[in-house]
Amino acid sequence: MEIYAVGGAVRDELLGLPVKDRDYVVVGATPQAMLAQGFRPVGRDFPVFLHPRSNEEYALARTERKSGHGYTGFVVHAAPEVTLEEDLARRDLTINAIARAADGRLIDPWGGIADLEARLLRHVGPAFVEDPLRILRIARFAARFSVPPHEFSVAPETMALMRTMSAAGEVDYLVAERVWQELARALMEARPSRFFRVLRDCGALARLLPEIDALFGVPQRADFHPEIDTGEHALLVVDQAARQGLPLAVRFAALVHDLGKALTPADILPRHLGHEARGIAPVTALCTRLKVPAECRELALLATRFHGDIHRALELRPATIATLLEQTDAIRRPQRFSQLLDACACDLRGRTGHENDPHPQAELLLRALTAVQQLDAAAIVRSVSDPKQIRERLHAARADAVRAALGTTE
Repeated sequence: MEIYAVGGAVRDELLGLPVKDRDYVVVGATPQAMLAQGFRPVGRDFPVFLHPRSNEEYALARTERKSGHGYTGFVVHAAPEVTLEEDLARRDLTINAIARAADGRLIDPWGGIADLEARLLRHVGPAFVEDPLRILRIARFAARFSVPPHEFSVAPETMALMRTMSAAGEVDYLVAERVWQELARALMEARPSRFFRVLRDCGALARLLPEIDALFGVPQRADFHPEIDTGEHALLVVDQAARQGLPLAVRFAALVHDLGKALTPADILPRHLGHEARGIAPVTALCTRLKVPAECRELALLATRFHGDIHRALELRPATIATLLEQTDAIRRPQRFSQLLDACACDLRGRTGHENDPHPQAELLLRALTAVQQLDAAAIVRSVSDPKQIRERLHAARADAVRAALGTTE
């Protein structure tokens, strides 16, 4: 039995990056031998075990053979005679196919070390085309390794294979949960825009995320970053959210808030009057298809519907601000409202040269929200004799509280 460290841990050590998880491959062992040493089995599709003390994953060396469409159509063969080199050959990228022996010796049959030095994402072999999930993984690695000195590019021959796979419709077999999982992980990387650029370059974006792909080529408003189209603006906005370290829900909202612009009638371009309302349908369709978690879906819909109103907050009357707070449920869910404001700030800052612009709209709206929260809503309700007037009375009181907090007379 021989044990080797493999995968991301070896790669990140060679790049001088912190290692989060360590995985190992075991050569020359059987499941019975692993159980005899106290390892706990966890793998369903192939033999994977947890170390009895460290809980790190140890997988028996295996090979894979394509047996159907998609990323699940594989026959796995794990046996003592499978060599380390055979196990490494099934991996996606050369930089992930490096192993380290117990004595520190590196085993690199596919040139992964050279590709690390060249900052290249290159496939290991022709079997790469058998797993469409690898397209998403490469795009995600591009988003992760996108900050100097770790800025990687996709090798031309690998990009050619990805284009072939996309054109053949292999990505159509990916299930929604896996697409969302990779999208969510990519949004949390250092530079999410690279994920979408790689997918667009290989033709997969139009098949997997057509609502995002449709933004490219749509002109921006003449007074708002006219030198780029709406797709490029969306990528700047989501990168801004990443730079600020914002949570997943905010990054997703930042990505999709302008989907309605792809549906703007051609005769009114480059204006986008009413794009907020038009955006509800494509955002809903995207979230439904990918089974997006409720937290992300709800914030995305709020950002889509209300980002225009929030951008105009400095011009709104107190009663309109009170309505905005009510419609966004800010009074009951102030933390989500704060995230909505973060997404809108990223939208304004998602322009070259405006990355550090102030966002006074957020300060004003939060001040208004604080004033409304300080009202004694229960007392207002008790003072109303006709239940049909409760909502109207509450709204009027909230408008008055906003007016007083902002020092306006309107």
